[in-house]
Amino acid sequence: QVQLVESGGGLVQAGGSLRLSCGTSGINFRTYAMGWYRQAPGKQRELVAAITSGNSTNYADSVKDRFTISRDNAKNTVYLQMNSLKPEDTAVYYCNAKSGGWIYVYWGRGTQVTVSS
Repeated sequence: QVQLVESGGGLVQAGGSLRLSCGTSGINFRTYAMGWYRQAPGKQRELVAAITSGNSTNYADSVKDRFTISRDNAKNTVYLQMNSLKPEDTAVYYCNAKSGGWIYVYWGRGTQVTVSS
């Protein structure tokens, strides 16, 4: 069975850092594009960062130069390093996996990130 499990969320002060992890199973990880999305109350889910199987990356303008996405194919895990956190980064963060051609899509259950002012 496909499983994506996020960890590393929590409460942090503005200016602080967190590192999110997403461990996966049941997929051929090295062939999948991976991403992090977030959703704040009353707002739509948005793409935060993505990384392809070839390690090409893409970031939302709001997090560029602050967040870094990376993957470890040996561990079937994708990471999101979040630095210089702002209160507007507060959201539930979701791990996403997409197959070659981005036809099949899987989601984790999410992890809460709260940034206090």
